Amino acid sequence: MPTATLTRILLNLAHPTVRRDLADYTVLHRTVMQLLPDNLGPHPRRKAGALFRLEPVNHQPVLLVQTRIPPDLTGLPDDYGTTATRDLTPTLHALTPGRRVRYRITANASTRSRRAPGPGEKPLPKHGRVVALDDAAALAWWQRRATQAGLHLTEITLEHRPFRRPRTEKPGPFHRLLQFDGTALITDPDSLTDALLTGIGRAKSYGAGLLSLAPA
Repeated sequence: MPTATLTRILLNLAHPTVRRDLADYTVLHRTVMQLLPDNLGPHPRRKAGALFRLEPVNHQPVLLVQTRIPPDLTGLPDDYGTTATRDLTPTLHALTPGRRVRYRITANASTRSRRAPGPGEKPLPKHGRVVALDDAAALAWWQRRATQAGLHLTEITLEHRPFRRPRTEKPGPFHRLLQFDGTALITDPDSLTDALLTGIGRAKSYGAGLLSLAPA
């Protein structure tokens, strides 16, 4: 049975590195990667199964980081935040068909568009341009992805989450994050385990894709 660790960091808003990271998710990703060893090859985030999500708790931001490699918390700057870790192995063992769970995921609901470029627009990339979906299409997207991930959704709510990027960076497909919450029934534990460990959708380096479960 694969294992994973969830690290919860209650961020110290007085810390300059925290304020910098909250202003730019690209920089935040680099801080997250400091929890992992350096010798992970050309795709370290993927090899370590590193996923993260920012969410507010009592008006204070909390950073959740999930990894398949035990994290080295000394990689964080001093006083970056208050940390706690939890072994997710019992959660993975408890994935049984028919079990009712609560879920949360912040995702980049997007698709590839092959619409012909308009006047003055750049030519499309070879495989089309990635575009964010509107709310109705995003809900349908999550229904499909959840089904593929071994969940039958029984409740869904959608909330827009902020995406932070440098002011000099042009808007792109990853600059829209949506948080889906609700309840579901487990239909395929193997597919669900894979989704939990590898994440769902695009923009995983920007705080998207981490699926969290709890008993309902």
